[in-house]
Amino acid sequence: MATVDFSVPYGHAQLRGQVPESSFLGVFLPQEEEAAEDEQQLLRQALESPIGSPRLRELARAGQKVAVVTSDMTRPCPADKMLPPVLAELNAAGVPDADITVIVALGLHRAQTAEELDQMLGPQVCRRVRVLNHDPEQVVRLGVTSRGTPVEFFLPLVEADLRVCLGNLEFHYFAGFSGGAKAILPGCASKATVTANHALMVQPGAVAGRIEGNPVRADIEEGVAMLGADFILNVVVDGHHYITGAVAGHTEKAHRQGCELVAQRGSVPIPQLAEVVVVSAGGYPKDCNMYQAQKALDNAVHAVREGGVIIWVAECVEGLGGKTFESWLREVGQPDKVLERIQREFVLGGHKAAAIAAVLKRASVYLVSGLGKEVLEGSGLVPFVSLDEALKAALKKTGPQARVLSLPYGGSVLPVLAA
Repeated sequence: MATVDFSVPYGHAQLRGQVPESSFLGVFLPQEEEAAEDEQQLLRQALESPIGSPRLRELARAGQKVAVVTSDMTRPCPADKMLPPVLAELNAAGVPDADITVIVALGLHRAQTAEELDQMLGPQVCRRVRVLNHDPEQVVRLGVTSRGTPVEFFLPLVEADLRVCLGNLEFHYFAGFSGGAKAILPGCASKATVTANHALMVQPGAVAGRIEGNPVRADIEEGVAMLGADFILNVVVDGHHYITGAVAGHTEKAHRQGCELVAQRGSVPIPQLAEVVVVSAGGYPKDCNMYQAQKALDNAVHAVREGGVIIWVAECVEGLGGKTFESWLREVGQPDKVLERIQREFVLGGHKAAAIAAVLKRASVYLVSGLGKEVLEGSGLVPFVSLDEALKAALKKTGPQARVLSLPYGGSVLPVLAA
């Protein structure tokens, strides 16, 4: 019988697998990215030709207090490159640096240190304007969304006369895409707001690449509309954090065009759903721990048939990636229990375990990693020490007619069925 060899990244190495040629649908890779144009030119073009909005220098007025929201260091948002042209637009409108505050959107993450702020925003920006870490306890309540989310936002943001949101655009596994109003909710919200909004992640439609009919995104935008976000600047970055695309303007209209750009570059057509999907996070550092590698698993679920097998390749040299995640993972073998729990108590770390539980509702997950069996106890994940062993077990389970496909960089692609 003719066979096909293929490989996937694993830590700093490659793992090789072999399957019958007649079973193999192929290797599906991210689209090759073109060399980045001049980053500042891309930003200038976006700011000079905003979508669905006047220019920022036309929106802003002398005498206004302006809040510029940007991401914390857990997001690949190049704020150090984005802030100078935004500040120049505001200055051109007559707004002095003394009336501008940069707010770092933390969600439920820890505050950034002074050194980290210098690194993220650039030391010159930190000297020019006031910089604040968002505080989820210093909030003002504005109302409740139609889905029951209390709308509570950071006081200095609420007190501003003009609000500008920066962000990066990429697939998000339950909000559809990052960017847009997400800078404010969950970025600058209270714990109660974040918890209620993110609990919607288990509802139908809360999936990567989807905006319309996505309850999480709809709740975000309904909540932020109670406050108002006046202007956004969102960018697409490549694997080296170079800006390859930028949109600016109306919070939703500009965001949607940016999402289309992400979908065009990141969606990978597949000919059919496969009974067996081999997915890698892309090697180190993306598979340094399970918490980081989870995104690849979540994308792979879009390529597997119900009742099939996902072979998840992730070395996890640093272990699971957090105590909270570890404690929740021990219950993932009972998916319904975890999914019900995350709706009652949204917890960072727990939400990643809930995402794995949702995958287990659709397919079995065979994990090829360096983790010991004892670490995975109760997780519902089936451990293997080699890709070949996992493939043999998966093909035995799914039968002789099973089709196999490979996603070597699963964290960077969203499989979609070809029309």
